[in-house]
Amino acid sequence: MEKKIIITNDGSHSLFVPALNENYHSTHGAWNEAMHVFIEKGLKKINSIGPISILEIGFGTGLNTMLTAKEANELKKDIHYTSIEKYPLSEDIIQQLNFTKHIPDQMDEFGEIYTKIHAVDWGSFQKIHSFFQLQKLEECILDWEPSKKFDLIYFDAFAPEKQPKIWEDEIFQKMYDCLNTNGVLTTYCSKGVIKRRLKSIGFRLVKTPGPPGRREMTVAYKD
Repeated sequence: MEKKIIITNDGSHSLFVPALNENYHSTHGAWNEAMHVFIEKGLKKINSIGPISILEIGFGTGLNTMLTAKEANELKKDIHYTSIEKYPLSEDIIQQLNFTKHIPDQMDEFGEIYTKIHAVDWGSFQKIHSFFQLQKLEECILDWEPSKKFDLIYFDAFAPEKQPKIWEDEIFQKMYDCLNTNGVLTTYCSKGVIKRRLKSIGFRLVKTPGPPGRREMTVAYKD
């Protein structure tokens, strides 16, 4: 599908998909949304003595992965990160995205991490730096069957009205089953129907303020 680069309100890039009339990130700020939803309200909520295992639904531009890799280095915390993406971006689009230049004084650090992330072969785990290992899977979440447990899930699929099958009970049951006890699922989406589905599966939801442009988001715990 055709994808167009757009500039969001915090200056960072995102992609617009005309066929779906959908953006990869919030137009209020791709960078700020990723930091709020997945780092501040996700990764920083995990208390683990050992390595943290993360599952990402929707690798997309690699922004969430890059920010998590940087956070792992700053926290000196081992993270094993699995990301699923059915439609990887072309190298041409990746090279045009401005994420590594978004914070000029950290451009070199972000640039090195971002380059390594996109250079990783699809399939096996590979080391990005001393505290971060990445596995990218070119699969559809509908067909994927987990072979391990996770501490944290970044649920970053397109909106429910754009990809309804990704937000059905069957998928949320799969997410619940592959989470460790005390695991967390975090997503930008706060629609009532999605919250009710998560609750019906067994998740405990905590009311959480959303990123810029969103009143709320969803953080779901497996007790």
